[in-house]
Amino acid sequence: MISKMIRYDIVLYAQEQERFVEELRELGLVDITTSGWEPSENDRALLLDIEAYNKALDFLGSFTSSEEFNKGVAECANGAEAYELYETAREERQRITQEITRLEKLADETEPWGHFSNDEITRLANRGINLRFFMAQPAAFAKVVEELPEGVTLSEIGRTQSMIYFATITVGNIQFVLDAQEVRLPSMDSEAMRKEIATLKAQDKALNESFSRAARSKELIAQECGALKEQLQGLKVGATAKREVDGRLLILEGWAEAETSAKVDALLNEYPNLIYERRDATIDDEAPVKLKNNKFAQLFELIGAMYALPKYGTLDLTAIFGPFYMLFFAICLCDAGYGLVLLLAGLVLLKKGGPGLRQAAWLSVVCATATVLFGFYANSFFGVAISDYAPVIKFLDFQQDFFSISLAIGVFQILVGMAINIYMKAKLFGFTSTFGLLGWFIILLSGALAVGLPMFGLGIPGFDASSPIFYGLVGVGAVLMLLLNNVKRNPLINIGAGLWDAYNNITGLLSDVLSYIRLFAIGLSGGVLAQVFNSLAMGLSGLSEGIAGSAWYVVALQIVAASIILLIGHGINLFMSAISSFVHPMRLTFVEFYKNAGFEMGQRSFDPVRKMNK
Repeated sequence: MISKMIRYDIVLYAQEQERFVEELRELGLVDITTSGWEPSENDRALLLDIEAYNKALDFLGSFTSSEEFNKGVAECANGAEAYELYETAREERQRITQEITRLEKLADETEPWGHFSNDEITRLANRGINLRFFMAQPAAFAKVVEELPEGVTLSEIGRTQSMIYFATITVGNIQFVLDAQEVRLPSMDSEAMRKEIATLKAQDKALNESFSRAARSKELIAQECGALKEQLQGLKVGATAKREVDGRLLILEGWAEAETSAKVDALLNEYPNLIYERRDATIDDEAPVKLKNNKFAQLFELIGAMYALPKYGTLDLTAIFGPFYMLFFAICLCDAGYGLVLLLAGLVLLKKGGPGLRQAAWLSVVCATATVLFGFYANSFFGVAISDYAPVIKFLDFQQDFFSISLAIGVFQILVGMAINIYMKAKLFGFTSTFGLLGWFIILLSGALAVGLPMFGLGIPGFDASSPIFYGLVGVGAVLMLLLNNVKRNPLINIGAGLWDAYNNITGLLSDVLSYIRLFAIGLSGGVLAQVFNSLAMGLSGLSEGIAGSAWYVVALQIVAASIILLIGHGINLFMSAISSFVHPMRLTFVEFYKNAGFEMGQRSFDPVRKMNK
């Protein structure tokens, strides 16, 4: 559900802005509207500083769990010193990393030249002995040897599959040209470069002490970052507040949750030289949104937030689409073995992951548990039929029966969405505004009960496609849809509009329902691939022919080969199926369900001004 909001319009002296915002921070319950804020150059610099601090905290947070972290180092005196220490070490590590990369590449290129000394080459040149260095492909090198000018001595130095490295030696000032690429040797040979690389790596390792001190002081850095964020809050409030009486008065728009508004009222009543007006927020206000759900529905807020928050004054659909999403995930993955793997991964993430990953971990656990249960019912454990080992249990024949079931699930969720849409329209605009949509709902529901249920052996006695009650309901729905879709409009216009809506709804609903076939297709494809990998493992390893009469070491090799194929094959299949199981239920939720439920997006989430370090 969406938490009820109270709107506050506050008027105070401009000179009181900083003090008042600080009071609101201490309270931590009021969201000040700062829509339309455009950062200045100084503001952008502050945003960049905040971003840099956040990156530092992310790095130091992960660094504390690494082997390089030294717990015994002392903390810094303050956050500014700790951040400066981190930033200096980061820049130095970046420089060292770039230099190591350059030297490693240069060392590989210099390797064929072997050991050399530029000082020795210079001394020889001073005595009139000149060395020049070249590289050429084998064919070109052979031509150079054949056409070598008189007075030039050639010496091959190194060779690779595609290139030959050689030097020419001349005495005196002999000018010549070779059909080869001349090379200028670097200041050191590859051996010296690798020693320099080792020195740089030692320097890089020494930087871990600086990072350890900064990591030990990351709480101080977080406080500095919080101070910057609070500074940004004040800038945004001041820049977007409405100013009156030559800028001496500020008018602020604030929001608070209804359940905590009494504390806000107490602060505003006690604050000197301030007046305010409060009222309940309405759907016409651009009120911030805060969701308030039970622990189960809260898990699926993570999914809903990937699309958008609901508009204030409408209905939060999280608790409604959550069970559907969990079921759709299980159908798409459709294997008890794969579900167990994801369940184990979720439990590990729950234990080892940080607080920020707990919601994702619990969501994984819930969806994986549903997958284990549905996969067992669908008779699949890593592609193996469970019925082969438990023949007395009645399992679902997924391939044979689930095509029609997926359509039924789609119709049911669409009907739920339409019912929600009817409820919200009636609540906001009156019951008569729902007649057109209600007509479609009656027709679709009547068809589902009269035609759909008998297909599953669940027909309602006396209610089928030929019963008078069915025709009566269809007739009522047609009247609402065609004649009363807008009670304030001419009936003839309503008929034309109703026919046009009928065309759009028929094609749209048909497309929506058919989208649910993908549940069947994704689940079936994953199951088939699992069976294929099982067959490959048994066939390629030879285990399908049995082990009778085979030596023990042959059987062991067969088992190892089969295990490798199974591990790789099922790993690939699990990865692909898990992605599909995550994405497609999300698509069904955001496209088919949200559309039929009349979902409206909210502008922003509830974000009260508060002390950033609390």
